[in-house]
Amino acid sequence: MSDIQMVDLKGQYSKIQQEVDTSILNAVKSGAFINGPQVSEFAVELQNYLSVKHVIPCANGTDALQISLMALGLTPGDEVITPSFTYIATVEVMALLGLVPKFIEVNPETFNIDVSQLKTLISPKTKAIVPVHLYGQCAHMEEILKIATIYNLHVIEDTAQAIGADYTFSNGTTKKAGTIGTIGCTSFFPSKNLGCYGDGGAIFTNDSELAKKLKMCANHGQSIKYHHDIIGVNSRLDTLQAAVLKVKLPHLDEYTSARNKAADYYTKSLSSVKGIITPKTATNSTHAFHQYTLKLDGIDQAGLRKYLTSKGIPTNIYYPIPVHLQKGYSYLGYKRGDLPLTEYLCQNTISLPIHTEMNNDIQDTICCAIKDYIKN
Repeated sequence: MSDIQMVDLKGQYSKIQQEVDTSILNAVKSGAFINGPQVSEFAVELQNYLSVKHVIPCANGTDALQISLMALGLTPGDEVITPSFTYIATVEVMALLGLVPKFIEVNPETFNIDVSQLKTLISPKTKAIVPVHLYGQCAHMEEILKIATIYNLHVIEDTAQAIGADYTFSNGTTKKAGTIGTIGCTSFFPSKNLGCYGDGGAIFTNDSELAKKLKMCANHGQSIKYHHDIIGVNSRLDTLQAAVLKVKLPHLDEYTSARNKAADYYTKSLSSVKGIITPKTATNSTHAFHQYTLKLDGIDQAGLRKYLTSKGIPTNIYYPIPVHLQKGYSYLGYKRGDLPLTEYLCQNTISLPIHTEMNNDIQDTICCAIKDYIKN
């Protein structure tokens, strides 16, 4: 058996190599390395896939979040509700803009925002909510939108891990992750479910006026060259990356299906193992399984990781230190114990390899090693 990978990008590439190579070569031959036609073509194709009016490509997922907050006109001192159980980028952009993150606990089963706590965190300074669709499934967006409407708050979806997931409202209406709130943001980092071969990101919205401002923010604050009507940044999707994404987008549902198949196999193998709690899928969201994350009940996280590493099995912890306890964010005044569930999950979860090229032999090796560790 070949080496086990957290994400097998080489294996995935081998299946679409001719398409990818041709697309990249065509981009190179065109000489249009910045804002080449592949960028706008990909944006339209992604719009159609998501059934959203506007897709604004940008340089990476972090930029997508920052540009969104800038376009909404949030100013220093404004508060934004978001989980601490997330990658640092979600909160980093708030800090850079002088905004104040207000951290919310997460649901113990889905790892997404605990909507029952939302109202308790809203103050006159609150201007937005940033739900993170962690690990691949949507937060409870219907309830989030209800509360946001009552308090006149923007909702910016961090969809970096959940592109392709579907959210179903109580009336049966279905929308893609990232197209539900005011704005959706995603990353095309190579390991993402829809990943390019470098950095890339995009912003989604159904608000045409807001889309104009988002485009301006991403393009030095200009809609006409050399006319800088607002303060912006320089953030654009590279043409070569768009060429890759154009090839991979038609495969996204296939990739999601492969990840779900792998997740189902893990769950069948591990759900009855003492001390292992397999992922739960929300009733109102499908799961894209960007990560397959176990909760550990009485099992030493570090010990299990060390044992699996000794067997050639990679794992990861998403995330070992919650944002509210990171040294760089100590100025916010949070302390250990303020978000006990988040802190518990950081110390008692482990993510297993999951990708589009998984097979039963690989997963059997992983599951047997986990069971062996627990027996010992």
